[in-house]
Amino acid sequence: MRSDTGEMFASHRILSSRGIDQARQALTDVFLPVDFPSAQATSILDLQLNALRVGRLTCGYMRFRDAVRIETAEPENYHVDIPMSGRATMKASLGRPVHGTHDTGAVFMPGRPVELDCGERFAQLSLMIPRDELQLELENLLGEEPGRPLEFSPELDVSTSGGQMLMQALRVIDDASDQVGGPLTHPLAMQRLEQVLMHSLLFAQPHNHSAALAGPVPAAGSRPVSLAVELLRASPAHPWTVIELAARVSVSVRSLQEGFRRSLDTTPMTYLRNLRLEKVREELVTAEPGAVTVTEVALRWGFVHLGRFAAAYRSRFAERPSDTMRGTQSRQPPVSR
Repeated sequence: MRSDTGEMFASHRILSSRGIDQARQALTDVFLPVDFPSAQATSILDLQLNALRVGRLTCGYMRFRDAVRIETAEPENYHVDIPMSGRATMKASLGRPVHGTHDTGAVFMPGRPVELDCGERFAQLSLMIPRDELQLELENLLGEEPGRPLEFSPELDVSTSGGQMLMQALRVIDDASDQVGGPLTHPLAMQRLEQVLMHSLLFAQPHNHSAALAGPVPAAGSRPVSLAVELLRASPAHPWTVIELAARVSVSVRSLQEGFRRSLDTTPMTYLRNLRLEKVREELVTAEPGAVTVTEVALRWGFVHLGRFAAAYRSRFAERPSDTMRGTQSRQPPVSR
């Protein structure tokens, strides 16, 4: 959970150390091989590192007390660095420098080593997304294999709506990261968070396929939409993604989304959310007193943001989920003595 000082993922502490070797090894184990070229073997390096896995992605928070220079090996994956305090100059090989502040982060490509010159009391969020997973996510959104590898603009404007969406997803993960039995322990919820992070980056950050993503979309016919609805209704507990659903009915992701919009005035994932809301209501209506909580049922059906879940439930059923449970309990027959 985020502390008053801006620390995130605090319950997932990997390292709090002043040793160069320990810092180098910890960052290498979590993200990728790094070195501190200006430091001596006996130098003191005050590093705090928190990190956790969210599905196939890695989220981290690191903080240095003193100014430090970091050099990385060639990364295999995509990396997003967002300063939380202090300043840094961040530059990938063959790229222009990005001057990192609280409002400006950086996106780094696979295969290009990075240099970071960090000022005193520098802290940042770090997100690592596997190259093949992000490329596949783009391919499924486009409905075809991209002709060129995915290449992002290096400077990330955190103040934009897309940047804020990415930060909001990271904060949700932070809030959930120290909850016993919370969203990160539920496959449906974790899958949703993982996809939100990738989609936030793909739609918010300019890249060499942005124009194709924004282009016109051919709609799927009524038959693929009907088949998709049948699949969702038959298995609402399955950890569906729109990518898997589109593949099962043999259309592109964007064509399926457009088909749902035209035929049902909704999206595949909104349709699935409403099915899961119905399942939540069924469980609440049939729950034995004290056997389960609203939160447990909501999380089991993939609702990670409980405030939004409550609002969606109330909008659909004209009552709060807690009211449903109280109404069920009030209808229980009295215990005979």
